[in-house]
Amino acid sequence: MTGSTHRARIWAQLALVLALSLSLSPFAGFAQDAKPAHPLDALTGAELSRVKAILSAEGKIGPQARFHSIDLDEPEKTAVLAWRPGTTLPRRAVAVVSEAGTVHEAAIDLSTGRTTGWRAVAGEPALLYGEMMGAGNIATADPRMAEALAKRGFRPNQVYCLPLTTGNFGRKEEQGQRLLKVPCYAKPQGSNVWARPVEGLFATVDLKGGKVIDVIDSGVVPVPPEGWGYEEAEIAARGALRPESKAAGLSQPGGDNITTEDGRYVWDIWRFHLRADMRPGTVVSMVEVRDGARWRSLAYQMHLSEVFVPYMDPDQAWYFRTYMDSGEYGFGNLLSPLRPGVDCPSYARFVAVTMPMDDGEPMPIPNAICLFERSTGDPAWRHFEVVGASPQNPKPTVGRPASELVVRSASSIGNYDYLVDYIFRQDGTLRIAIGATGIDATKGVASQSMKDATAAADTRWGTLIASGLVAPYHSHYFNFRLDLDIDGTANDFMRERLVQQQLPDASPRRSIYAVSTEMPATEQAARSRIDPASPALYHFGNHNVESALGHHPGYMLMPEGSYVHPLLAADDPPVRRNSYLHHQLSVTPLAPAERYAGGRFAMMSDGSDTLGAWTARDRPIGNRDIVAWYTVGFHHITRMEDWPVMPTHWFGFTLMPHNFFATSPAMTIREVK
Repeated sequence: MTGSTHRARIWAQLALVLALSLSLSPFAGFAQDAKPAHPLDALTGAELSRVKAILSAEGKIGPQARFHSIDLDEPEKTAVLAWRPGTTLPRRAVAVVSEAGTVHEAAIDLSTGRTTGWRAVAGEPALLYGEMMGAGNIATADPRMAEALAKRGFRPNQVYCLPLTTGNFGRKEEQGQRLLKVPCYAKPQGSNVWARPVEGLFATVDLKGGKVIDVIDSGVVPVPPEGWGYEEAEIAARGALRPESKAAGLSQPGGDNITTEDGRYVWDIWRFHLRADMRPGTVVSMVEVRDGARWRSLAYQMHLSEVFVPYMDPDQAWYFRTYMDSGEYGFGNLLSPLRPGVDCPSYARFVAVTMPMDDGEPMPIPNAICLFERSTGDPAWRHFEVVGASPQNPKPTVGRPASELVVRSASSIGNYDYLVDYIFRQDGTLRIAIGATGIDATKGVASQSMKDATAAADTRWGTLIASGLVAPYHSHYFNFRLDLDIDGTANDFMRERLVQQQLPDASPRRSIYAVSTEMPATEQAARSRIDPASPALYHFGNHNVESALGHHPGYMLMPEGSYVHPLLAADDPPVRRNSYLHHQLSVTPLAPAERYAGGRFAMMSDGSDTLGAWTARDRPIGNRDIVAWYTVGFHHITRMEDWPVMPTHWFGFTLMPHNFFATSPAMTIREVK
């Protein structure tokens, strides 16, 4: 599959694709992928086709059925942990399918070829490609839109109109509808499809009825003339490129140290399972770290839970832009091919994944995930011993170079590209990092300069990044679901608070700090202990295991920087749909149905099925199988340097061993000869 064909799947370019008469026929009949080697392997192309065939044979669906998702229905955790190579577990799938105005969730046993469940769904499932592609055509076909475009000097075929999810603001007249808001952009002559917004105009499209139910025209705003392309020739046409420099790259001429074993990747002291699902993208499972000759568990599964991106502009064309990118659009089905030498080193291992199309048939995405080793250029550890050293008796610096394994994917969600990295390090730490790049969302304004009389009003909710273009302020919140299994499934959560201690008057010191350990017993007790303003360590450990020194093994969840306070009211409708927002960390008992903090069906959801609703039950979390839900992000105060492409902004968190190993794992790294 070529890069241009795959970009047809990215909703940011849907209107351009429509103009080119997109055809998915090149994917019909492609070679099916290999049989699964592990019970957590993603559904193969053959299995995706079989899901559709089983539902059709049983009369559950007809030719117009559309699949919003088809995912692996994982075996029970206990069964997977007990699984051994050579044995088999039932292969099951769960599909959400719509037809004739109804939505059903189907459970399919692929081992027997039968449907085991078929229930009506009340919520709105994730968007289909066809819905995203068709919404723009529905909008421009409406006479009111054509008339409004004509006022601005455009014909319908001179613009592309992109679909945006609407959120849920509790309006009775919108209940039971499946809505998209559809603003438009002038079709570009170059690469940048976001440079020329047709501001002050958008349609509201009812997908179920296939019609425009409203057109809002708040007045003509001049469309910026500059195309702001970002390809090298376009940049050169606007001014000189910087001088060509000598390449500084990564290489591994001897080949990598990555192997596979029983369906899992093995590198250095790590082994883990890897797949991609439609909603979360990359799913890392069965993470173990080697301690001498023994493999010890760190996590059963880790994946993205939800992404919330609210914009900070109250304008009627912007206030609803409070996207739940993972639940509404999907990080897996919008994985974009990784480019060797740009997204990943040229020597990286690249992995293709298979996702279902609207009709349920499989479609491969090449180079969707990469794995690569890299030298960090830093020491894993070092020491120069001053004691005893002299010019006559010099002592060498002792140390080891640090390397790490990166598992990377990139999802293109409209104007944004999000890189998601799982980084395995030789000292036993595991970092999860997100890189936000791509292009700012743009709003057309009258102001050409900050000296214009209109500039103060135009830039109240954003930054003037180019003549006639404002990038509204917004925030990015990424919630991760971490099913941690520290040396087994029965774990505890502890908050280790750093508390100032006053010393007696006789002491030369006036104050020090001590560590006070708190072990909340329930979900609400855990939430009440999380105070980002109070220095603390978040510790997950196993009190059923004891080291030779009497410690219980654990891992610390280490924030990077400060907590991103939401600055949004708890009763704001978008926040009710993402009620985890005011709690950076939540801890729940394992419940397989609780996979996504924003709920099973995020589109137009009302917040009743969310992480906040689950934790309100205040279930016990002591000495049992528990799940951590952790939120990271940043407030994006836009700037001129973000335009026309945004430099990658990285953020994330780290899982660090705490009394897990008897000594430093980095000590066993071999010295470079």
